[in-house]
Order: sequence, then C-alpha cells, then structure tokens
Amino acid sequence: MQASEFTALLVLCTATSFTPGPNTTLSTALAANLGLRRALRFILAVPVGWGLLFALCAGGVGALVVAAPFLRGAIQATGIGYLLWLAWRLARSSTLTQANANALQVTFLQGVALQFLNIKAWMLALTVVAGWIAGRDDALARLAIVLPVLLAFGLCSNLTYALIGSLLRHWLAGPYVNAQATGARLRWFNRCMAAILVATAAWMATL
Repeated sequence: MQASEFTALLVLCTATSFTPGPNTTLSTALAANLGLRRALRFILAVPVGWGLLFALCAGGVGALVVAAPFLRGAIQATGIGYLLWLAWRLARSSTLTQANANALQVTFLQGVALQFLNIKAWMLALTVVAGWIAGRDDALARLAIVLPVLLAFGLCSNLTYALIGSLLRHWLAGPYVNAQATGARLRWFNRCMAAILVATAAWMATL
C-alpha cells in the first residue's frame, strides 16, 4: 500500500470515527452516568463488532446486504428503533442512582450487535473495501493493514468520548448539598445525549 493511500485511509478514519454518532454518544453517556469502568464493555464492543462487520463486507456479504431491499430495510428499521429505545431510556434518567437502576446499561453483546444495526456502518465498510481492498492483487495483505487501523480508531475515538463523559461525571454529580441542581444538570445532559441519538436515528432514516 502506497503512502498516499495509507494517508487517505487515516484521514477517512479520523473524520468518521471522531465525529459524533451513536457509538460516541453512547460512550459519553454511559461513562457520565455509570463511570468509565462500567462503560468499558461497550467501548470494547465497538471495535469487535465493527471488525466482524468489516470482515463480512470484505468477504462480499456487505454488498449483498446493501443490495437487498428487504435486508437493508430490516437493518435500517431495527437500528433506528433500537436507537430511539436507548434515547428514551437515557432521557428518563435524572440521577446517577436511576442510571444504575433503570437499565441505562448496554452489554458487550448489545454493543457488538449495534454495529450490525447501523446501515451507515455497512456503507462505510463497503466504501473502505472498494477503495482499499477489492480487486487488488495484494488484497489479503491490505486487509491485514486496514483492519487493525479501523479497530484502533474505533477504540480510540470511543475511549476519548468516554473519558470526556467520565470527567463530566464529577461535575454532573455535584456536591451533595445541592442535590436538586445535580439532578437538573444530569437530566439536561442526558436529554441532550438522547436528542443526539434521535437526530442520528432520523438521519439514518434518510439513507
């Protein structure tokens, strides 16, 4: 792989990984409400799920999924529904205690599955496969380079957003003497995060 191709890959990964989306929004919200340690399972699930999805696309499955209207529509509808469900649960949490108790928690397997419900992820994977791997004589060697890069960016971007969320957690928790203000802070923060998820779901509906 030439240096110019690798540079273009890094630019694409930076632009797609660090812009707000369902993964980074959830990483921020989970770390802010539950703490960084509790958010790690989702943070680790993102690159695992993305890696599996990308491998399927490299093997040709992704093109079939996107080309089949029923499969594409099913993935899109399920993904949108899941994001709206998460947004609803997030918007209902106004205290850290509620966040711990009301299932504002995404398991590792749910985090992996979420990657497969994001039609944007399928299209992005197909774009990378078409631009850097498909039809090349050294396709396997290129896959061995591209896949670790994608996984590293997926991990680093979500970890970065989670670190921001964990730093906000101290401010959101606030002093115990001001519990009412604390609830207001966290309530509005969670509603903002929920609004981003709703906006992402609306955008996915237009794809």
